[in-house]
Amino acid sequence: MTEGAPDLIADNDAATLLAIEAIKQLKARYCRYLDTKDWDAWRTIFTDDFLSDTAEAGGKVIVGADEFVAFLRKTLGRPAQVTAHQVHAPEIELTSPTTARGVWALQDVVRLGPGVTLVGYGHYHETYENVAGQWLIKTSKLTRLREDINTPVLSVYVSPRVRAAIGKVAGRLTQR
Repeated sequence: MTEGAPDLIADNDAATLLAIEAIKQLKARYCRYLDTKDWDAWRTIFTDDFLSDTAEAGGKVIVGADEFVAFLRKTLGRPAQVTAHQVHAPEIELTSPTTARGVWALQDVVRLGPGVTLVGYGHYHETYENVAGQWLIKTSKLTRLREDINTPVLSVYVSPRVRAAIGKVAGRLTQR
């Protein structure tokens, strides 16, 4: 993202603001559909060639919206595995009349098991594409600033080194 006021490339300021608002609504649906486990609706917000990159956060790169939705459904899809994704402070810039990019601050909570919860902080770095009049997420890169594991007894900060080790183990487990 560039600092300062974004260059308005739409025909007028109102069209630019409407596009930015549509992208904000898109990201709100991302969080709601993911947290309510509405996988069919969640799939509709991505381009077919969607790319997810969570490698820096201990995850992996996944190409294809169907593959991404199937992966998340497998890893976070149990009804007992409650998640809460909160995004805010968007920085959205139109890069053409049909493309945009944005950065969102993120806090997420994932119930890993009974009495064990992950609280994460970071950013989504995304690109968007307007397809047939609808804004869709084309790419998403997750970066983490911090992760904490909370239990009823203690809270533990997960360092980048520990996160990488956990990511490798989790990757092996999800490959089975």
